[in-house]
This record gives sequence, structure tokens and C-alpha cells, in this order.
Amino acid sequence: ANTPAAQAPSGESLFKQRCSACHTIEAGGAAKLGPPLRGVVGRAAGAVPGFAYSSALKQSGAKWDKPTLDGYLARPAAKFPGTKMLVGVPAADQRAAIIVYLASKK
Repeated sequence: ANTPAAQAPSGESLFKQRCSACHTIEAGGAAKLGPPLRGVVGRAAGAVPGFAYSSALKQSGAKWDKPTLDGYLARPAAKFPGTKMLVGVPAADQRAAIIVYLASKK
């Protein structure tokens, strides 16, 4: 089908391209440079036991809902100054697809 949706990369493929160097998504996935992201949507920021989060995230009191994730993925250091995450996803459509994918991984 020659529709925009068919041409847009999926959240899964975007995650593999943009996020998987630093994050796992599999059930029971280990921490890499960043924490595992399975179940991240709805979780408190800085909440995976044993991961060395920045003080910025541990003390943020934030919850990873869709608007918070969108702002963080757009410009991590602007959303939570002091975060260890330096790479954002500038394109809003790509962020939306990644967030839908993350939300599907409970």
C-alpha cells in the first residue's frame, strides 16, 4: 500500500535504530548504558532497581506518561537537566511511534 502509514518506520524499527544501542526492551532485559525500558510507560522515573540513574531523574518525581516521554525524548537535557541521556529524537512523528511501541511492551 502506498500510504504514508505504510512508509513510516514502525516504533519497533525506530527503537532498534535509535534506542537499542543503550536500552533493552525484552522481558527481563539487562541494563546497558541506559536502563531497561520494558514497562517504562506509567513507571516512575529512576525506578529500575540497581540502575545508576542520574540525580536529575531520581529526584524528578516524574512519571513516564506519554507527554513526559515525548518531552524527554525531544530534548532529554532540557526536560531533566543533568540526565545521563544525551541523544534525543527530534522528529515528533518518530517520538510518537516509539512511545506507542514502548507502551505496548508491558
